[in-house]
Amino acid sequence: MTHQELAHQIYKIAHLQGDFLLRSGQRSSEYFDKYRFESQPSLLQEIAFQMKSLIPANTEILAALEMGGIPVGTALSLATGIPCVFVRKSAKNYGTCQIAEGLDIKNKKICIIEDVITSGGQVILSTQDLRALGAQVQHVLCVIQRGGKPAEDKLAEIGLSLHSLFVRSDFP
Repeated sequence: MTHQELAHQIYKIAHLQGDFLLRSGQRSSEYFDKYRFESQPSLLQEIAFQMKSLIPANTEILAALEMGGIPVGTALSLATGIPCVFVRKSAKNYGTCQIAEGLDIKNKKICIIEDVITSGGQVILSTQDLRALGAQVQHVLCVIQRGGKPAEDKLAEIGLSLHSLFVRSDFP
């Protein structure tokens, strides 16, 4: 499948119109329902296939953000053999009580995996959590970056480079 064909399939399945409140607090007349493309095995597999070349060299661990980044991170891990941790929005208060589940991330080069980024708010919070645990976080990879330059600039302010499979202008 070409990049353009994948964009068309994602748009056809996941693009919704209406009145939506985004995590950033912004309102939007359009929404990309990531679960609609993440729940389709053939699409998720193709997304991982096309994203794997965007993973920065020397990445030791993929850090999939709760909840939408988890299917993408898992698919990328399967496609590349790079281990994956699952990053909670907040640590659970039972069991291991960890924010990053799966592996020890201290002193590891981590690439954050997210599905859709609008403002970058959750990525910033998760980066702070991962860095507090000793992880080396400099890169973020997402399926759709819909926030444009303001989101890129916010992430750059904390030393993150954003890599995206698609930007908003890749869709109709």
